[in-house]
Amino acid sequence: MPEPPKTSSGIPVDLVYDAKSLAGFDAATQIGNPGDYPFTRGIQPTMYRGRLWTMRQYAGMGDAEESNRRYKFLLAHGTKGLSVAFDLPTQIGYDSDSPLALGEVGKVGVAIDSIEDMQQLFNGIALDTISTSMTINATASILLALYVAVARRTGANVGKLSGTIQNDILKEYIARGTYIYPVNHAIRLVTDIFAWSAEEVPEWNTISISGYHIREAGCTAVQEVAFTLANGMTYVQAAIDAGLNVDTFAPRLSFFFNSHNNLLEEVAKFRAARRMWARVMREHFGAKNPRSWMLRFHTQTAGSTLTAQQPENNIARTTLQALAAVLGGTQSLHTNGFDEALSLPTEDAARIALRTQQILAHESGVAQTVDPLAGSFYVESLTNEIERRAQEYMDTVARFDLGGKYGMLRAIEQGYVQREIQNAAYAYQLAVDAKDAVVVGVNEFASKQEVAVPIQRIDEALEGRQVERVRALRMRRDAAVHGAALRRVEDVARSGGNLMPQILNAVESFATVGEISDVMRRVFGEYRETVQV
Repeated sequence: MPEPPKTSSGIPVDLVYDAKSLAGFDAATQIGNPGDYPFTRGIQPTMYRGRLWTMRQYAGMGDAEESNRRYKFLLAHGTKGLSVAFDLPTQIGYDSDSPLALGEVGKVGVAIDSIEDMQQLFNGIALDTISTSMTINATASILLALYVAVARRTGANVGKLSGTIQNDILKEYIARGTYIYPVNHAIRLVTDIFAWSAEEVPEWNTISISGYHIREAGCTAVQEVAFTLANGMTYVQAAIDAGLNVDTFAPRLSFFFNSHNNLLEEVAKFRAARRMWARVMREHFGAKNPRSWMLRFHTQTAGSTLTAQQPENNIARTTLQALAAVLGGTQSLHTNGFDEALSLPTEDAARIALRTQQILAHESGVAQTVDPLAGSFYVESLTNEIERRAQEYMDTVARFDLGGKYGMLRAIEQGYVQREIQNAAYAYQLAVDAKDAVVVGVNEFASKQEVAVPIQRIDEALEGRQVERVRALRMRRDAAVHGAALRRVEDVARSGGNLMPQILNAVESFATVGEISDVMRRVFGEYRETVQV
């Protein structure tokens, strides 16, 4: 007999599932009710009957003015939250006129150098009435400070600001590479943000612990759950060790997951992650506040599954992935443009992506009842199996540190996590090459006649204009005030105090992202990857 098919995580799939598949399963404790611990069925008792997920479309291109136009376009077409993509120089702390930024300004996101850029980015948008997510990590402290500074300038109620900074630096060492500082200093910035935000922006999500990029690097659904939750445990432990009370910061933790093509595995993945995190927070960390136990998450459809061949097929892929996220109980969702294997999305592609969410919300019926797949023999069996396999990974990670507190840091340092992801990615590519995994339009059902698709192009003159803007800012600002503000950042970086108040003061004194990053580079140094093979 041929081997049974397997999910993307290598879990064998039986032909039929029945009650025997759930032998020993206790529905009362493992599933429970929506809104109740361990939140397998969702974190709210009414879920989408009470409030739909936030339709948050990720966008950013060129300069602040161009990106502002796209945000207003999306808001006009019904998006409910903004999501900012920054260019690479902004992500790794270089100003647009740095030689290291040459050719990258505004290419994969918006270029932000100063408070003036940030104010233009949100021109005409009331910051205390919109939720804003910012995909930023190494420079998250600076971009959050810029956002707060602009809110102050425009008269918004800072205490009512809502949104998220990604601020998940560990996955940068694992998968993306947009880190700046050595790990211990990077973690310090994360916990500084936790402490400061609890007082100054209490409704802000201070981190989005991200499995998305780990999955984009090629890991399986099981690995995505395991490594994301292990990263989350590291942040919680670091904050506790920094003297913070777990129930002070934990309710503002959020997560960010990928949604791939295997519909039922993805649904089970989300349900397993929610249950596992609830137990981690209540049983491992002793959190008392039920909000500390809740895994709240944003989902983005899988960019790595989009194909340049027959790109219209990506609309179907994105719809399938969005459906999995909704059935899995996501709190917010971004749907990719069908043309993103070719370029940043055009307005037409962005509108189709948004309409995909709106059709799911208002025409499909899937939002009418909570966790509609609960009780399925297959879904519950798969949820249990993903949890079991993910826990095995997490136990392995914990053993990298004899004390069990910071195993993930040593697992990353020694290359264990990276190797597991690389092996999974390689295995999948072999399956595609052998046609054991079918990719429609690529290794099967290919077409010799490809249809030309209009693509988004960034004006090459934009970089020069952005460079001139940041240089003009430096010429007209008060050098004494600006210099004093940067010195205070350096002093606190050396003394060990909370950096956020001084970073906020610096951006309000017209210090740039690159200048503040350079001050911390002088104090902290820079990270150099030394993975052991």
